[in-house]
Amino acid sequence: MLAALVAAATLAAGPALAPAPGLDVPAGWRAEVFATGLRHPTSLAWGPDGLLYATEDGGRVVAAGRGSASPRVAATGFTTPLGLAWSGRTAFVSARGTLWRVRLVGKRLVGRRAILSRLPYGRHQQDNVVVGRDGRLYLGSGSTCDACTERDRRSATVLSLRPDGTGLRVEARGLRNPYGLAVEPRTGRIFVSVNNRDDLGTSEPAEAVVVLRRNASYGWPGCWPSWASRRLEGSCAGVEQPLAYLEPHSSANGMTFLGGRLYVAEWGQYYSERWGRKVVSVDPRTGVATPFADGFEHPLALATDGRDALLVADWGRGVIYRIGRAGAR
Repeated sequence: MLAALVAAATLAAGPALAPAPGLDVPAGWRAEVFATGLRHPTSLAWGPDGLLYATEDGGRVVAAGRGSASPRVAATGFTTPLGLAWSGRTAFVSARGTLWRVRLVGKRLVGRRAILSRLPYGRHQQDNVVVGRDGRLYLGSGSTCDACTERDRRSATVLSLRPDGTGLRVEARGLRNPYGLAVEPRTGRIFVSVNNRDDLGTSEPAEAVVVLRRNASYGWPGCWPSWASRRLEGSCAGVEQPLAYLEPHSSANGMTFLGGRLYVAEWGQYYSERWGRKVVSVDPRTGVATPFADGFEHPLALATDGRDALLVADWGRGVIYRIGRAGAR
């Protein structure tokens, strides 16, 4: 909450932003260029200094202000970092096989310490990390394969632990690649975006958003959400129902809440533009998903600006876009 207030105060005094050509947004909204010069940004989180921090898949953590064209490097040397969360001046960075804790001192992140290590990875790895309302860290841990029986109980799960690294537990299972996590401000519920298996054809299965429930199973690998029928198929006894069905193979990734709705970045496909490459809006009560913004190369990470706008990091272009109500600065 403090970081959001600092961010809002900083943005209120920031420079005017240039329009973002090529983005298709709803009537009454405006797309602008918030920051440029990033290298494959993978997650976004506001720091205690009022700057927007991003992980990059090349191993850096960088800080960008409103209108920045060259983000400041705060740390380097992480192995494919995909998640970033803050608690005061302490940052938690999720990277391949490891969850790191670092501290902001001046303009640098220092004192790197692994609080969780030797996690399994392969086809997927460790994904977004968030701080829950209970003070625990929640972390997506993807499967090592497309559809198999995992040897390590920490694969294809959401994990949680205390910020000092103790108390590790498996919160939920059967999540092939639980990339995005978002805490609903009103309730504290944690929502998870899930990328499902690739071997069922070009139009199945759906990607999904689920509501995290302790000790729940979400079905992978034997049960999956069908895009055609909008229901679970396969061996699904005891499997928790998804909240939302999203386009198949759209790679549902970063998420955030704004104005009571959940926004999901769909990275898309490498060699096709059939599915994804847009941001969708999900009603957290009904699970109904509707397209919100299009025209990205590969949107991956989302945040809000602490006021009334959505921030979208385009992995492909290295640009962070701001999408806000027309007339609001």
